[in-house]
Amino acid sequence: MVSDRGGRFGFVYKSRQRVYRALRRKGLSKTRAAEISNAGRTFPQRSVMARKAARTRQARGRKRR
Repeated sequence: MVSDRGGRFGFVYKSRQRVYRALRRKGLSKTRAAEISNAGRTFPQRSVMARKAARTRQARGRKRR
């Protein structure tokens, strides 16, 4: 179980713990996975992140899979 206690136990919002675990399975560090999952707590925040990621991919010339 991912902690939502904070402090030395770390912190990931309850609603985002499934995302955190998925990122950990992909091989991200605990810190990085927590940063990403906590950043997109609400739907509008996730939408902003998705648009930014799309712009980044486009700027780097990557094809959509």
